[in-house]
Amino acid sequence: MLYRENGQFKTSYRSDQQIFPILQDRITVIALLLAAFVLVPMLASDYMFKAILIPFLILSLAALGLNILVGYCGQISLGSGAFMAVGAYGAYNVLIRIDGAPLVLSILMGGVFATIVGIVFGIPSLRVRGLYLAVATLAAQFFWDWAFLRIKWFTNSTPSGPVQVSNLNALGWSIDSPMEKYLFCLGFLALFGLLTKNLVRGAIGREWMAIRDMDVAAAVIGIRPMYAKLSAFAVSSFIVGVAGALWGFVHLGGWEPAAFSIDRSFQLLFMVIIGGLGSIMGSFLGAGFSVILPIFLNQFLPALGALFGVTISTAGISHTEFMIFGALIVWLLIVEPHGLAGLWSVGKQKLRLWPFPH
Repeated sequence: MLYRENGQFKTSYRSDQQIFPILQDRITVIALLLAAFVLVPMLASDYMFKAILIPFLILSLAALGLNILVGYCGQISLGSGAFMAVGAYGAYNVLIRIDGAPLVLSILMGGVFATIVGIVFGIPSLRVRGLYLAVATLAAQFFWDWAFLRIKWFTNSTPSGPVQVSNLNALGWSIDSPMEKYLFCLGFLALFGLLTKNLVRGAIGREWMAIRDMDVAAAVIGIRPMYAKLSAFAVSSFIVGVAGALWGFVHLGGWEPAAFSIDRSFQLLFMVIIGGLGSIMGSFLGAGFSVILPIFLNQFLPALGALFGVTISTAGISHTEFMIFGALIVWLLIVEPHGLAGLWSVGKQKLRLWPFPH
């Protein structure tokens, strides 16, 4: 009864085309943002910030970028971990090689470097697609894993290999505590989430979706496949690169190439599939599921094993996590191809009609 549209009349094109045309949606989004910016910093513990909230925000941002490419444009990518690595190492080099470089500018420049790399490795998408495109992007993953491990210039010739970033400062704001790191990441996610939502609703978003649905028909009606595909790679890589810089700078503080291995690429792809392809909400749901599931299993499985007198090892918990991810992906692809966001959308449609039977 609370989620109804009675009396909500649209009297102009502007009101009809706003991001959240339903009043209840606007109220919910504003309430969530207020809770995220005000209530969570007051109530959450340091463990909550470090283990759950900060990883969730950064992975949501990365999934948002990958969803543009895979969900909205239909271009399969297995190299998102490499684009995160390019963003992290690019931002690191800007920060240490340019005296007085601002932190925010360094992070954004990491996204710019990832954009350039994404366009270069997105060029094969003009000729190949499907499995062949996935292999082409997989080549980016292996190449950059090798480059960051062997070419010492990227790591500023550090003798140990891993790079370190400390004493983060943005516009006079010292980002030291977990709460400050959380707010810093939340600002990036809120900004890019709003920009992405507007982008996919505009002309370029409709071109991406036309290419995804049938690229030949899209070309016939005047859409340029080269522009649409490369722009999707560029925007996606930029957002993923910014997420990689945040992952290295804010979450890890120090990292090595293994932090952005192919496992990271698969994790992001799983998040997009489970959350929902071609859905902004799906990026958040998939990231939340990916962050919470390992923590839940680490708490639940040992307790369950102790109840039955069985010791469950850490490796067993890790394997169980992969089994659940695999089973859930297969189940969703069969039952609900739009993922958790599809289930959420169905629930909203039912609420708009409830309690009436039609």
